[in-house]
Amino acid sequence: MTSMHRHQIARLSAAGWHRLRAGDWDSEARECLGYWAGRGLPVVVTRQPEQSNDSGYIAMGLCAPARWRHRRLALRVARTEVLFFDEFPCLDKLITQLPHRARTPARRLAAALKACGVTARVYGSHGWQHLTGLSHVRDGSDLDVWVSISGTAQADAVAAALNAFNSPCRLDGELVFDGDAAVAWREWLAWRDGRTQALLVKRLRGASMPTSMEVPA
Repeated sequence: MTSMHRHQIARLSAAGWHRLRAGDWDSEARECLGYWAGRGLPVVVTRQPEQSNDSGYIAMGLCAPARWRHRRLALRVARTEVLFFDEFPCLDKLITQLPHRARTPARRLAAALKACGVTARVYGSHGWQHLTGLSHVRDGSDLDVWVSISGTAQADAVAAALNAFNSPCRLDGELVFDGDAAVAWREWLAWRDGRTQALLVKRLRGASMPTSMEVPA
């Protein structure tokens, strides 16, 4: 994916951090922002306002670790303050970070997804912990992944591989079709099986619920 999308991370300039830190924050948030700025840690692209004339700014977020009570800070970042965009780590890069009993199932899942021609990106608490080295994961934290999909057949195969994941660590996440149309993989399975008549499709700007069996686009 080359265009901006949800779950994409960004590294900000020193000037960008300076402007953000000068905002009207409480002491806890200000301390967290200072830590992030001092270490050049990333922020994440979130859903953008559906109706906005402010094209020079991007809605982003910062997911804080336990040290700052797992707070989620909403940020408004100027495009000129973004040094570059990047992605959350691939699943196979953080398997050793997972609970021991989840590692073998995770390796099997990574191999199954590779056979489907795709790679899972891990976002959420596990992804943040890998990026920052801080304590984001809590007892019972899901393993959140998103997978870039090229069509219906691949989506079905990937969803089946995700559904076969058998681990104490609950697997959650999205299938992301070409562009930025994202659907929860469990909802995709239910939709394809006819167990539900509508599917929530999330995009960078807004969401919709198509009722036909067409691939989201």
